[in-house]
Amino acid sequence: MSWTAIENAISAATGESFTASAASPIMGGSINEAMRLDGNLGTYFVKLNKPALVDMFESEAEGLAEINATGEVLTPAPVCWGEGDGQSWVVLEFIESGYQHSWSSARLGEQLAALHRHSAQHFGWRRGNYIGKTPQPNNESGQWVDFYAEQRLGFQLALAGERGAPASLLSAGEQLLADLPAFFSDYQPAPSLLHGDLWGGNWACDPGGNPVIFDPAVYYGDREADIAMTELFGGFDAEFYRAYNETWPLDAGYPVRKTLYNLYHVLNHYNLFGGGYASQAGDMINNLLSEIR
Repeated sequence: MSWTAIENAISAATGESFTASAASPIMGGSINEAMRLDGNLGTYFVKLNKPALVDMFESEAEGLAEINATGEVLTPAPVCWGEGDGQSWVVLEFIESGYQHSWSSARLGEQLAALHRHSAQHFGWRRGNYIGKTPQPNNESGQWVDFYAEQRLGFQLALAGERGAPASLLSAGEQLLADLPAFFSDYQPAPSLLHGDLWGGNWACDPGGNPVIFDPAVYYGDREADIAMTELFGGFDAEFYRAYNETWPLDAGYPVRKTLYNLYHVLNHYNLFGGGYASQAGDMINNLLSEIR
């Protein structure tokens, strides 16, 4: 494959002429092709996909920059992104992988709580982005319930309807949307800077054992949404949760709302993969409705 367009983009971004000397595939998720790119300026991490997905890479780079600007937790710095030579790409700082130390997950808990302290005037973000391959709207809103109903659950339910989801799931989902304020009667979250897609595969450690987070779906929302996703697929130990809660304790209503927040991701998995996720989403909705009736 040709690296000319990417070499030119790196040269323009760094102000120094870059020439690639070696490229090798590495693990980088199921959506994109991931490469280690070595050259005269050092090593970069490159993701590749078809040209039409350049917007996905642009939003990822901007999300990484948003997290990087806080200085709270290590994440790869974006270098450049674009399209050319029949592909789109994003070029990131290359961070060598290391081993998790006994203190690494606790440090991640502390750093995530510090990241969540960074706030904004509104829920949402300055642009839409993606959760996996699914578009994620982030139109700014002053009310969290409205934002979550319209741009998270409502958006995914509409996609599920287009995909042919069972009528019972869609009907129960509409009832949940109508009843959503009941879950926030005595809890009013502030807009927190969220990673947005924080499952166990999106964090690792550098050679010093310091936590690194990557592949974000950034927006400003309820911090509980990030914590909820860490529980959906596992990958975070008791020390992570202990450290987070010691740094910034979660509200007493979180155990119920975590199902509400993980419903978004289960619906997204249905919209991406189909199968048994519809049944799982239906069970979650029924359990949530039983909490308020």
